[in-house]
Amino acid sequence: MKQRIACLIVMLICATAAYCQLTPEQLAKRERRKNLTVKEWNTDGKSKTKWLDHLTVYDDQGRKVEEIEYNTYGQVERVTCEYDEVTGKVSKEVVYDDRNKPVRIRKYEYNPDGTKRRQYNYMPNGKLYSVKVFEYIFSDK
Repeated sequence: MKQRIACLIVMLICATAAYCQLTPEQLAKRERRKNLTVKEWNTDGKSKTKWLDHLTVYDDQGRKVEEIEYNTYGQVERVTCEYDEVTGKVSKEVVYDDRNKPVRIRKYEYNPDGTKRRQYNYMPNGKLYSVKVFEYIFSDK
């Protein structure tokens, strides 16, 4: 019975990985990042002053949910990420300024192979600002 349950769990994990198009390496990387917070510190060469440069927060599934960039004076920018529950891909990012006010909203559209197709950029009021189209060109070298 235990073997059947273990087999079903392995099959479910494999099916989920295939569906989300994640390689075993990507899955392992996500596993290591579950509930992780990464702080990047910087030190000035002259004064030896130390400051927090970046803060990255991952959720219980190992997905990046927040990234904050700092300088010596404080927060420069903060980006939050939301994910599509079916595909596991980033569906929306909200960019905040140094006063934690939203300045941009990005929404994504993906190709069937999982690569980005389009990025829609919105103003905080919801008005479409621009659309970025991704083009993938492979060369035969």
